[in-house]
Amino acid sequence: MTQTSRPFLPFVKPEIDEETIQGVVDVLRSGWITTGPQNQQFEAELSAYFGGRPVRAFNSGTCTMEIALRIAGVGAGDEVITTPMTWVSTANVILEVGATPVFVDIDPVTRNMDLNLLEKAITPRTKAVMPVYLAGLPVDMDRLYEIAREHKLRVIEDAAQAFGSTWKGKRIGSFGDLVSISFHANKNVTSIEGGALIMNNEDEAELARKYRLQGITRTGFDGMDCDVLGGKYNLTDVAARVGLGQLRQVERFTQKRRELARAYFDAFEGGAAVRLGAGLPPRNFTDSNWHMFQIALPLDKLQLTRAQFMEQLKERGVGAGVHYPALHLFSLYRARGFAEGMFPHAERYGASTVTLPLFTLMSEDDVAHVVKSVDEICEQFGLNR
Repeated sequence: MTQTSRPFLPFVKPEIDEETIQGVVDVLRSGWITTGPQNQQFEAELSAYFGGRPVRAFNSGTCTMEIALRIAGVGAGDEVITTPMTWVSTANVILEVGATPVFVDIDPVTRNMDLNLLEKAITPRTKAVMPVYLAGLPVDMDRLYEIAREHKLRVIEDAAQAFGSTWKGKRIGSFGDLVSISFHANKNVTSIEGGALIMNNEDEAELARKYRLQGITRTGFDGMDCDVLGGKYNLTDVAARVGLGQLRQVERFTQKRRELARAYFDAFEGGAAVRLGAGLPPRNFTDSNWHMFQIALPLDKLQLTRAQFMEQLKERGVGAGVHYPALHLFSLYRARGFAEGMFPHAERYGASTVTLPLFTLMSEDDVAHVVKSVDEICEQFGLNR
């Protein structure tokens, strides 16, 4: 068994500064810890970041997608096109509103929805398209919205991983239709748990506010009405204060992630993993925020499974993740008629991908250790080496 004297390197670790920690303490001492002034400030600063568009904060990036679907009028009998290469919540929320998820395969280079296949999947029942920006890399936004306009579709961007990403110099979220962001603990900007929905106008924002808290509208001291079926999705002030501290550092976070990604590419150059055929992500340093660095293992040239590969990494002090299995192969979706062979690129990538550590507290020496570990495993377990 390989051992290392280095501290264990997880695949993700949030960076929370002391000012933010003290800010949370102040909120806890204030006596107002649920949705209140911190949440209002967080929404205001998010709106400013996204060019003045209306923003509402929520307790997850899952409910933001569901609420976006409801705002778009998606319901029973409708179809929503998305990708099978995403976290299962993207498709689950489509089922939650009574609609039918329709999958299209991924582009094997970008690992995002293949827009060449998108139009072929549109039917008279299609109400919306939900692209996913895997690891923070957006799809071709110009083509996406051209297709959506031509077919009169709403676009609900699952930009959960894309905070800080851009398209042709414009921030993701500063343009487009409905845009969903996640602030989960593993995201580039975190509020521990949380999310935000970026909308087109104040009418949509007001509807989102109602959906966020039981559909209630209050007037005066004692006036209250409920005119839509809402839920309990509000973000606490404690979480909002964490988000505020993170938001003010997003440019530095993004720059550091890009530096680490470059270090990964440099370290992998000519090594055993690349020689065996490991697939590296596209080298996009213009649009991507480098939320994750994922490699596709050449499992046909290795004497071990992906789980065994990850165990070997763990023995060398390196954490890793899987993002994601092709979701149409989960039991919930198999029961709805999906099966192997339907989306071959997503299936191949979903079966071989490994997410390597990439977070702002890492050093380039950490990157070198990760790549050295990957190459050592490939050398040790590679076929015909």
